[in-house]
Amino acid sequence: MTKIIAMGNALVDVMTMINDDQVLDTLELPKGSMQLVDLATSIKVQEKTDNLPKSLASGGSAANTIRSLANLGVRTGYLGKTGNDRMGDFFAEDMKKTGVNPGLIKSDTPTGLAVALVSKDSERTFATYLGAAAELSPDDITESVFDGYDILHVEGYLIFNNELIEKAMSTAKKCGLKISLDLASYNVVELNLEFLKYLTEKYVDIVFANEEEAKAFTGHEPEKALEKISGICDIAVVKIGEGGSYVKKGDEVHKAGVIKVKPVDSTGAGDNYAAGFLYGMVNNWPLDKCAKAGAILAGNVIEVIGATMDENRWANIKSAIAEL
Repeated sequence: MTKIIAMGNALVDVMTMINDDQVLDTLELPKGSMQLVDLATSIKVQEKTDNLPKSLASGGSAANTIRSLANLGVRTGYLGKTGNDRMGDFFAEDMKKTGVNPGLIKSDTPTGLAVALVSKDSERTFATYLGAAAELSPDDITESVFDGYDILHVEGYLIFNNELIEKAMSTAKKCGLKISLDLASYNVVELNLEFLKYLTEKYVDIVFANEEEAKAFTGHEPEKALEKISGICDIAVVKIGEGGSYVKKGDEVHKAGVIKVKPVDSTGAGDNYAAGFLYGMVNNWPLDKCAKAGAILAGNVIEVIGATMDENRWANIKSAIAEL
């Protein structure tokens, strides 16, 4: 069976429901963005939201994707760095219980924390302290890391460490893996546009982007953006929210819809879409079916707080996917 390893910022997600968006203005966090913050700012954000309902989960974009793939029965691994602390232990145990083999490297720096502020309209804004996650280095990347794996899934948030992400992609390619890249966030794309294009053209087989990320990457609206992205990689996926998704490989183009849901929190929607899509690829499904599997996972996760779903929901997901 195909094995998938993900690499990303190993973070503990603190899902926090906010009553109104004023707190975002107070904390100077643009709604819908992912902002990197230092430890002092992270503590300030936590203090300002201390009285609001919250939950913890192992997080980071790639971690969300790989946990969902494990829940679907795919053999999976993960590469990241955490602190030698309580949050680091929580991250490792949370990954293991879903069936992911966590290849975590330990650091004396605190484990990274992503405080996700979820607005009433389900939009989420991240204040992310990378902590130990940012210390994952090119020296941690060896060919043995990818031994036995067939696909490397990388989150775009790692783009800030140019040497690391290129070392990982070049090494994985040398080991014969296909590479899947999630562009992560429109502001990440804007800040690293030329390097992202270089990586995509040289190493990447599959690109996942939402509408805003695709526009930041190409300067175009979804359908034209899809065409541009597919011109520099094998498979391009552009997600357009309630409008579904577009997929293109060569001359083959598909548009998939969404499932009917009652949205609560959009956290992990894109990550879970990628999991569903990659699950279809692992099973050699046609691209339109891969997109439908992605839609099933994405639709389910936005009905819950955070990117973690319970056993009953996973049973329903597996049943829906089986019907494909």
